[in-house]
Order: sequence, then C-alpha cells, then structure tokens
Amino acid sequence: MEEQDLHSNPQEGPLKNPLYQQNLPNSNTILVMGILSIVFCWWKLVSFVGIVLGIITLVLAKRELAVYNAAPQNYTISSLNNVKTGRTCAIIGLIISVVIFVLVTLFLIGFLATLPFWGMIR
Repeated sequence: MEEQDLHSNPQEGPLKNPLYQQNLPNSNTILVMGILSIVFCWWKLVSFVGIVLGIITLVLAKRELAVYNAAPQNYTISSLNNVKTGRTCAIIGLIISVVIFVLVTLFLIGFLATLPFWGMIR
C-alpha cells in the first residue's frame, strides 16, 4: 500500500525519490583521472601528461557539479564526493606538474647554457 502511494503522488516522481537516486555519470572517471594527474606529475615528459589530465579533469568536474546543482535530489552524495575528491586531486596534480615542468625546463636551459663553459675547462 505504501509503495502505491509513493508512485501515485504526482509531486514525487521516481527521480525525486531517494530510492531512485543515481550516480553522477562521470564521477568515477573524474576520481581516477584526478589521481592519475598526481601520479604523472613527477617527471619532465610525463608531467605534461599530468597537466593534460588535470585540465581535462577540472573541466569534467565543473560540468558534473553543474549537473548535480541543477537537480541534487537525483544523484547520490557518494558520487558528489567522488567528483569533489577528483577535482581536488586534479588541482594538486596540476600545480605540481606545472612546477616540475617549469623547474626542469629551467634546469635544462641552464645546463645547455653552460656547455661552452665546460669546453673551456678542458
């Protein structure tokens, strides 16, 4: 009887019922890509991959947060937490990747600039 009342109420359709909540579509993808942006931030050439993954993850997270904010009753809190965690990881990975990329690039430029000096020592 209670189940019939739940479905017969026009104000409370299947999407407004907490029993029918679904995950945000890309929540797990955002979480994995955010973690991978941290993993790929530590080496020169691979830090570029961390930068790309971080940017893509931030764009996806922004879109998913907009979807959630449009109808929060339709989606689970755990999927929202996955999106927020993935976004945080992406920000951390992006910052570290950019710093590593810039530092290694400056180091290589400085090393290449001193090569003529090393030839004079011999």
